[in-house]
Amino acid sequence: MKFGYSPKVMELFKNPKNVGALEDADVTSIAGSIACGDMLKLYLKINPETEIIEKITFESYGCVANIATSSMITEMVRGKDIEYARKLSFKDEVEQLGGLPKVKYHCAVLAIDALRTAIEKWDYIRGRRKLDKEFLKRLLKGILDPETDRDLISSGTVKNIEVDGKSVRIGVKISNPEYGEEIISNIHEVFEKMDLDIEIEEE
Repeated sequence: MKFGYSPKVMELFKNPKNVGALEDADVTSIAGSIACGDMLKLYLKINPETEIIEKITFESYGCVANIATSSMITEMVRGKDIEYARKLSFKDEVEQLGGLPKVKYHCAVLAIDALRTAIEKWDYIRGRRKLDKEFLKRLLKGILDPETDRDLISSGTVKNIEVDGKSVRIGVKISNPEYGEEIISNIHEVFEKMDLDIEIEEE
């Protein structure tokens, strides 16, 4: 164990697998916040007939554990179907990594959250998930408010959500203007690949 990290964690940190943007991704997801210290984005290419995850890559901004857990989750689901990926937990990931310091468990949780968000977006794209406020709140919970280190819903940053067909209006209250641009950019990024008309208004 080096700095409390297993050999597998150090291996994936030094030589991460499946790194980089995937230009032809069918679905993407983000979780975390750069300003809060850890953030990752997943890109998935999924066979529409078999629902096999044919390709999955990531971009990570964070610590050793963030990079290792992001890499591990891509290795665990690549070549597997959506239903397999849906059932994975952060504990499965920690086990595959040979353990993590408890103070870094949140990185494994972040990776699983990003995967689950991608799956929910895929369900919407495939017509299995209704577009409603609860679904949109679930997606927005993947983003942390840098001011409070809490997600945009529980922190109260998102004040209002209105849905009209494929048009979505999101009212936000940004307490620190320094983070305003990042928050708004992240909100737009959350809905990438979903063919929605997103309007964000500061209240």
